[in-house]
Amino acid sequence: MALSCVCMSADVYVVCLQHALSTEKEEVMGLLIGEIDVDAKAKISAVVMLRRSDKRKDRVEISPEQLTAATIKAEELARTLGQPMRVLGWYHSHPHITVWPSHVDVQTQAMYQMMDQGFVGVIFSVFLEDKITKEQEVQVTCFQSQSRNMEGTPDHYMDRIEIPMRIIPTTCLSQPCLRSMVELPEILLQEEDEVYEATKRLPHLNQLAQLHNNAVYTKSLCHIAEVVQGPLLNALEQRHATNVKRCEELRSEMKHLTQALASLPPAAPHH
Repeated sequence: MALSCVCMSADVYVVCLQHALSTEKEEVMGLLIGEIDVDAKAKISAVVMLRRSDKRKDRVEISPEQLTAATIKAEELARTLGQPMRVLGWYHSHPHITVWPSHVDVQTQAMYQMMDQGFVGVIFSVFLEDKITKEQEVQVTCFQSQSRNMEGTPDHYMDRIEIPMRIIPTTCLSQPCLRSMVELPEILLQEEDEVYEATKRLPHLNQLAQLHNNAVYTKSLCHIAEVVQGPLLNALEQRHATNVKRCEELRSEMKHLTQALASLPPAAPHH
């Protein structure tokens, strides 16, 4: 049975979008954590970013080890928050291409649904530029897969079902989402480390090639610091400053109300 809709909290949407915008050349992916209610409504409240072992322009995959680790994290969140939580979907990015799932995405989604009929896929299309206005936009779609009969034949093929998606406003950034957001630079650094260490094991690597690899590795680390880690730190510092200012305003308002309450005449006794 298809889901009736997907409700994603705003802080999860921010984390997923930040992850999708972290690289313009390859797809990124992660897992969605939450619960499904009796009305077949998926409520997504946390996210697990995944490290890519294989960087491709048009394809991403989830290893069994990553899925197991995300399941363990969902169980930990369930104990911490005191509510049911499980892995109920996956998301990935489409840089520079349309938001619609490819046939590979539909087949991958169908494979996940064999394990869990409530599993859902979310795609973030990023870095799309309007050729006239030169403005960039972000598109998001939610989908599941279903089997359809080909007319006139006994064969089946997989088709997508578009699932309605709603962004639920949140008043703050939850701790699980904040942890995921802070983990992004570390995940990107781990990916670069893996690639760099792999180049060291290449046979017949001369000194000039090694110097070139060192330079590329250093450039990649500087790029992560410039476009991901630096802006993330600035954003969190601004959020902290805003929260401190808001706390001061609330304390001032509470003091004013307390003084106004103290100046009121005592209430007349009831007979």
